[in-house]
Amino acid sequence: MHQKADVGVFGGSGFYSFLDGVQEFAIETPYGPPSDKVAIAEVEGKKVAFLPRHGKDHRLPPHMINYQANLYAMQQLGVKKIYAPTAAGSLQPHIKPGDFVISDQFIDRTKGRTDTFYHGPITTHISAAEPYCPELRALAYDCALELDIPAHQQGTVVVIQGPRFSTKAESRWFSKMGWEVINMTQYPECVLARELNICYANIALITDYDAGLEDDPHITPVTHSEVIQVFNDNLEKVKSLLFHVIQKTPVDCKRKCLCATALEAGRS
Repeated sequence: MHQKADVGVFGGSGFYSFLDGVQEFAIETPYGPPSDKVAIAEVEGKKVAFLPRHGKDHRLPPHMINYQANLYAMQQLGVKKIYAPTAAGSLQPHIKPGDFVISDQFIDRTKGRTDTFYHGPITTHISAAEPYCPELRALAYDCALELDIPAHQQGTVVVIQGPRFSTKAESRWFSKMGWEVINMTQYPECVLARELNICYANIALITDYDAGLEDDPHITPVTHSEVIQVFNDNLEKVKSLLFHVIQKTPVDCKRKCLCATALEAGRS
């Protein structure tokens, strides 16, 4: 593997199609092929690897994504830091469509997904107490403030199996528990990154209120076309945020965060 990258981004071709000098590479991994070819481009003097988690044509539903191959491909490229934008729903009235949430915790409600690289004979227990890189999270939030993008510094994301959406009963339960965001792809993506000692941060783009909030008299249920419109508006904002964050992301200094030594700590 001769290609190298400093930073990784899980996102579609909309994030890099306008960049010059983009090269695409098919990467093989011991876990099968990743979701698509990896595009590598230079952003603010850094080599950045872009990988669409659903495939370029969005052919892969959340439960069919090869998360192991996607993360391993990033590791093969030498990536140490990943930013992972996602579309997401809000579970709380104060988190509005158009807001960004820099997630700090997750609740796993998926089933049957392969969620570890380590099946023995060496027993490996990765800590997930703080599943997202605190340094990348802080940087992403600070950059959002600099760009005047409405962002929440923290939030718990409930990861559901999909491809169906939640029932109203499920959604009300999640909301009453105080969780903020709902999504289908954050697990096991973030823990697989941690198992490879890769720093990882999620930037959730809020496109709509989840089903359980539609009975709130202060909330107007959104239509599908409105969700698409909010997503497209957010996409331009997240592109600006990503490139601003990448510009400020240090890649040559020694990492001091918990992500850098997670694997070693999990085997001690």
